Amino acid sequence: MSEIVKPPGPPAFDLKVIQDGYRWWYLDAVSDDGRHALVIIAFVGSVFSPYYYRARQKGRGVPENFCAINVALYGNSGQRWALTERGSASLSRTRDRLTIGPSEMTWDGRSLTVAVDEWGVPVPRRLRGTIRLYPSTFTDRAYALDRAGGHSWWPIAPCSRIEVDMRQPGLCWQGDAYLDANWGAEPLESRFVRWDWSRAILDDGSCAVLYNRLERGQPMQSLGLRIAQSGTVRAFEPPVDSRLPKTRIWQIRRGTQAEPGFTPQVCETLEDTPFYARSIIDTRLFGQRLTAMHESLSLTRFSRPWVQALLPFRMPRFAGRACRTPARAIETGRGD
Repeated sequence: MSEIVKPPGPPAFDLKVIQDGYRWWYLDAVSDDGRHALVIIAFVGSVFSPYYYRARQKGRGVPENFCAINVALYGNSGQRWALTERGSASLSRTRDRLTIGPSEMTWDGRSLTVAVDEWGVPVPRRLRGTIRLYPSTFTDRAYALDRAGGHSWWPIAPCSRIEVDMRQPGLCWQGDAYLDANWGAEPLESRFVRWDWSRAILDDGSCAVLYNRLERGQPMQSLGLRIAQSGTVRAFEPPVDSRLPKTRIWQIRRGTQAEPGFTPQVCETLEDTPFYARSIIDTRLFGQRLTAMHESLSLTRFSRPWVQALLPFRMPRFAGRACRTPARAIETGRGD
């Protein structure tokens, strides 16, 4: 993995996304008591969208026509999931503000505020609330994920704090959080076979990130970063590979790295989908026992026709007056 030019000042919501390309902003968090977690992803060029996938095949891959804010809540009160795709009429972008439909992200110079107003799927339950992320600092390095430099990853603020105030469902908590961004000049499935990614907070407050990618026709590439609260980034040699159990339902392959003599374990599988798994794992790095957020992605599986046929059930598309979903069960809230 090669380092690329210094990224622009965060959060850079207004940067150009080219034809067939994508850009997303990702944040995750775990509550201080370990009882709750969340993931929010804002897409311009919704890279895992079945609608964008079909449009690209027809030469109509205009990324602004395929935007979404994905909200996933996890905890003792149950899981909530929202991912409604919207067109360019529902998109507004400036350097510090990203609006997609009724939800938006804003940066005020001190914190990133996410105002969520979405409907869940497959059960149409409301998700409304405010999430505020407070970075300790920002990193000044972004990395090419592939040898050609067509896909990039920027760990914007790996060491952050978060305040969650959800009205629907009623949830209030604080915890450690992580913020990054990815962008690319072509579909992910055109370049990659699969990847595994994880991040964990160390005892000194720094963040350890492991990022393994299998590019088509290339050997596996691995990156280990330790990012201090000051923003200082230090690469380290990832330890030995360790295979995690496949997911129970869809049998998604999961892997990570841990210090010799320690066998990582899956504490909880948060998402078990046909092409993607999100998990909480128990691992060991730098002599420390760590709880890590972990993701595994299979782009080969994503491209299967049967997977593309299933995806609209989890990702309705707002098309002006109604949501296109097989059951037509999602209300549009206050609209666009």
